[in-house]
Amino acid sequence: IFSGHNLTIYYTKVEKNGIANIGKCLDSLYLSKEKLLQISSLMLENMKKGLGKDTNPTATVKMLPTYVRATPDRTEKGEFLALDLGGTNFRVLRVKVEEKNVEMESEIYAIPQEIMLGTGTQLFDHIAQCLSQFLDKHYIIKKTLSLGFTFSFPCKQIDLQKSILISWTKGFCSGVEGEDVVLLLRDAICNRGDYDIDVIAVVNDTVGTMISYGYDDPKCEIGLIVGTGSSACYMEEICNIDLIEGNEGRMCINMEWGAFGDDGVLSDIQTEFDLEVDRLSLNPGKQTFEKMISGMYMGEIVRLILVQLANQHLLFNGITTPALMTKGKFETKNVSEIEDNTCGLAKAKDILCNLNLDPSDQDCIIVKQICSAVSTRSANLCTAGLASIVNHIQETRGLDNLKTSVGVDGTVYKKHPKYLRRLPQFLQQKLAPDCDVNFILSEDGSGKGAATVTAVAYQLAEQRCQIDETLVSFKLSSDQLVDIKQKMRAEMEKGLTKETYLNASVKMLPTFVRTIPDGSDKERGNYLVLELGDTNFQVLFVTIEGKESGAKIENKTYLISEEVMHGRGEELFDKIVDCIDEFLKLLLGFIFSFPCRLTGLDKGILINWTKGFKASSCEGEDVVMLLQEAIDRRPDVHCDVVAIVNDTVGIMMACGYEEPNCEVGLIVGTGSNACYMEEMKNIETVEGDEGRMCINMEWGAFRDDGCIDEFITQFDRIVDECSVNAGKQRYEKLMSGMYLGEIVRNILNFAEKGILFCGQVSEQLKTKDVFETKFLSQIESDRLVLLQVRSILQDLGLDSNCDGRIIVKEACHTVSQRAAQLCGAAVAAVVEKIRENRSLDHLVSAVTVGVDGSLFKLHPHFSFAIKYTVKELAPQCDVSFLLSQNGAGKGVALITAMACKIRETGHL
Repeated sequence: IFSGHNLTIYYTKVEKNGIANIGKCLDSLYLSKEKLLQISSLMLENMKKGLGKDTNPTATVKMLPTYVRATPDRTEKGEFLALDLGGTNFRVLRVKVEEKNVEMESEIYAIPQEIMLGTGTQLFDHIAQCLSQFLDKHYIIKKTLSLGFTFSFPCKQIDLQKSILISWTKGFCSGVEGEDVVLLLRDAICNRGDYDIDVIAVVNDTVGTMISYGYDDPKCEIGLIVGTGSSACYMEEICNIDLIEGNEGRMCINMEWGAFGDDGVLSDIQTEFDLEVDRLSLNPGKQTFEKMISGMYMGEIVRLILVQLANQHLLFNGITTPALMTKGKFETKNVSEIEDNTCGLAKAKDILCNLNLDPSDQDCIIVKQICSAVSTRSANLCTAGLASIVNHIQETRGLDNLKTSVGVDGTVYKKHPKYLRRLPQFLQQKLAPDCDVNFILSEDGSGKGAATVTAVAYQLAEQRCQIDETLVSFKLSSDQLVDIKQKMRAEMEKGLTKETYLNASVKMLPTFVRTIPDGSDKERGNYLVLELGDTNFQVLFVTIEGKESGAKIENKTYLISEEVMHGRGEELFDKIVDCIDEFLKLLLGFIFSFPCRLTGLDKGILINWTKGFKASSCEGEDVVMLLQEAIDRRPDVHCDVVAIVNDTVGIMMACGYEEPNCEVGLIVGTGSNACYMEEMKNIETVEGDEGRMCINMEWGAFRDDGCIDEFITQFDRIVDECSVNAGKQRYEKLMSGMYLGEIVRNILNFAEKGILFCGQVSEQLKTKDVFETKFLSQIESDRLVLLQVRSILQDLGLDSNCDGRIIVKEACHTVSQRAAQLCGAAVAAVVEKIRENRSLDHLVSAVTVGVDGSLFKLHPHFSFAIKYTVKELAPQCDVSFLLSQNGAGKGVALITAMACKIRETGHL
């Protein structure tokens, strides 16, 4: 035995049978790596069972939600009280949290035996009295004080401020089982009336331990206590907790793992000594795991082994004393003292002599081996439990390597000379090699944790209030949506009327498309289609062979540079012609996705550019003529432009080829627009009263006259003011892909006020358009513990905790939900117009809306929100939505076919 500077070598002699019996006894405590992995697997199986709503009642590991949803991020500030109640003494703390520093003052108060055995009212009155004494002593005078309560007895947590006592333990018999301990404490404080104390949070001591460390180490997401009892807690993904409502974020789960094995799954490793300890306990058959690892029982297991070996004449010359035979006389602290190598065998001799034994050196060595075997088994089992936690976290979060910290408290872990080394060693080498786990020993106990939970809860409540105030302006009530629908409808009428159309914000532009495709032979042929709608320009070669064969489309995409977009119009159209140079002489249809007033299928006057285009000498001009002139400047290119079509109209026609009831076209992508088939008699801006004509609504400019400014937020105004067309297309800026990401970015910049990201804003986040609208789709699709959110924020230079990521997701959802509702309200106005055009009380024959656009296609909730809004606002209309498979190219080719037929015959 090495002790200080001395090395002492003992020579011992044990008879052959004695060695066998001692070895057999120690072997029964040995657990192989394979057995520990099996135990860890069984624990994980029970954890998952405990998380399930239907399986929790039969789980031995109950997995109790604590409603602690966040660990500290060191931005918490304030002064808080903590009350730590778990035994015959309790502690009151004053905790000051400021500038990443925690200062504490505390007092310990005794609970007299008569109060422990009295009524619940007496107990909590005593606690309230001691609280008052503490506040008086420390001159704490405030109007309202926030208090965190560590209550280390079995409870059913209802929320952070409500905990129902299941049963007393540790010698308490004060009644009040089944009552809310927070309410009991509040009533006791209120009855005194000398201080106004608000109990904000109640936590278990294991949770308090985890949170204590979480303030200094953000990676601390596991709490462990190995003392008189043993338990663990960790941060679980809420989506895995069937016991509570919600799917987002994390919540601390109090495992109460002491009952693991009560169903018999550990019977093969229970020794005869474990069974005897259980038989003599106050709760036989319960807390099986705890009885094998905790300080309440470790010393007793050693005592029983010593008694058996003494009775077999393998120790103490076969002598047993009344002290050795008395339950509880060999304490767990004796195990720690005997294993302390700095004392050699002297401490073992003293402890055994205090039991009236006369041990030899050989006896002391054997006792030391027994103590080591019992404590090593405890550490091994504890490690197996921790392995189940860290492996579960790693798997749930989809990580190749998990880096986390475990906050640990308890007399066994603190005072045993080897225990604190065994846990990380066993965990890393045997049971969780892919997890980098740091163990931190508690210096302040769970009281600091209770105060910190209170600080976190207080800050989250303040943060939630600010976020709610920010996001509430985006939320539209049913009445507001009805108002928007009615105002859209009024603008539609204004745009159709001869006297008012010039001043209408919704232009309601005639397209001269009068029919939906029917699949007849007249639509067959090969057509060249050009699509100009944003920075990407497409050339499509479309072959229509009939309805059964469908359409074959070949396409190529070209980039329009910003220099060309903002240059002379002649250069823009020359660039377009350069892109079609490789194609043969064909009849050409032109998808031109900008507001145009058409005077025929092949003539369109550009009203104004949108989507960042500023090419000069184009507005007020016929864009078909500008394109034809560019073609004519190239003698090697031979094309005849026979139709100009908006992309929304192309979508409607393409879907109409598949579904004859398709009379509405909708695009919700980079921009947003709609078209529909209107009765000719209602279109005063063109000649004729018979039949129908497709109207290109250009609804993106709705509200440019300020008609719905009451629904506009400060963030919408910032986006509009910073856009290239400030004051225009203001409705489109509320719901299209070009702008939604920018709205969210401006919301996230509220971090500068300390609401998000610990008040830090990265330089990337300050950059316009850096938060792309596709991020909204990715973030709202994230069902796996917000990993996508974290990744996106990291790429933007932002460190975020779980709560920050939840808020980012909530902001994305709020902005996209409003966008979908605004789109749905406008669609509802359109289908209601169609119903009234036909003088029907109910539009039974379903109107189909042909749809295209990245938001509708890719966003996980956008299409549902649109459909739901239309159903709510237009209940008398049966509306279905058909997603375009080939974009607008097929539809424009069909319109081109119709235009050719008109050219040849004068009619369709």
